[in-house]
Amino acid sequence: MERQEIIDGIVEILKTVRTIDHDKLADITEETDFLTDLKTPSTELINIAAKAEQKFDIEFEDDDIDGLGSTVKDIVDLILRTKERG
Repeated sequence: MERQEIIDGIVEILKTVRTIDHDKLADITEETDFLTDLKTPSTELINIAAKAEQKFDIEFEDDDIDGLGSTVKDIVDLILRTKERG
């Protein structure tokens, strides 16, 4: 799975989050920060991670979620690592 495919999937997830300004989703890059750039409430990050698990058919470890950063790159890396682990 390519990084851009994952980013596209994350954008689809973010479109379902009411607290995010959907106009900002057109310019998402790996450097986009959920908290500062998208003004996502930190509590919403757990829901985004849960939706990513469903979308990409994976299951994150609790430690992975605890250590998750707030950029798109962080969640893309986590998805790739989890897929590699099987």
